[in-house]
Amino acid sequence: MSGSANREAVFPTRQSLGLMKAKLKGAETGHSLLKRKSEALTKRFRDITRRIDEAKRKMGRVMQIAAFSLAEVTYATGGQIGYQVQESVRAARFRIRSKQENVSGVQLPAFESYITEENNDFGLTGLGRGGQQVQKCRDVYGKAVETLVELASLQTAFVILDDVIKVVNRRVNAIEHVIIPRTENTIKYINSELDELDREEFYRLKKVKNNKKKAMDEAEAEMKAKQEEEERARASKVTISGRVEGEPADLLADEDDKDVIF
Repeated sequence: MSGSANREAVFPTRQSLGLMKAKLKGAETGHSLLKRKSEALTKRFRDITRRIDEAKRKMGRVMQIAAFSLAEVTYATGGQIGYQVQESVRAARFRIRSKQENVSGVQLPAFESYITEENNDFGLTGLGRGGQQVQKCRDVYGKAVETLVELASLQTAFVILDDVIKVVNRRVNAIEHVIIPRTENTIKYINSELDELDREEFYRLKKVKNNKKKAMDEAEAEMKAKQEEEERARASKVTISGRVEGEPADLLADEDDKDVIF
């Protein structure tokens, strides 16, 4: 058939029709769920895009202030602050932990920064001179790192959501434009074939009924003709006396008895 490429290769039976209807219902349900999932992910994606733009703008301002603060520290301490920090710090105070956030079945990593207060190796840096500028620079760079961690978390979620949304949209389009139309065409094909089979069965039963009626009419006509023929044959065997040959004589009738010779 010309439309065989747009339907499933199934045998047109009642069972196949039930399976195709169940498949169509499942495809429509899946399409609805995936559509809502795509909308939820797209909404979250737009929110993350807006937050990334804000974080990048904030990052630019913070890094500008941090660079200016580092220039002040370098001027105040004479340019030896980097060596002093490397010698005084033994462990990092600024640390990061990660967690998972579930968004419509998609696990998005979220990074969170925190400070360990028990480690204060950097507390005496700049004690000789420039201590205020050093403390200010440390706070500014701490905010810069926090903003950087936030931006990294948003960028990671952005990349993951972008890939997931593309996959979900492809599935939605495949169900909407391929699976559902093919299933509907298959159901139409099965219905048309079953209707054709029903018409053929009706015609066959009607033909059988007509043949049976014709055979009964012929048998009845043949029986009637046979009865008429028997009646004609019986009428031809009637004797002159009005008695049919082969019938017993009537004892009460007025007939002359033959003489009996002893």
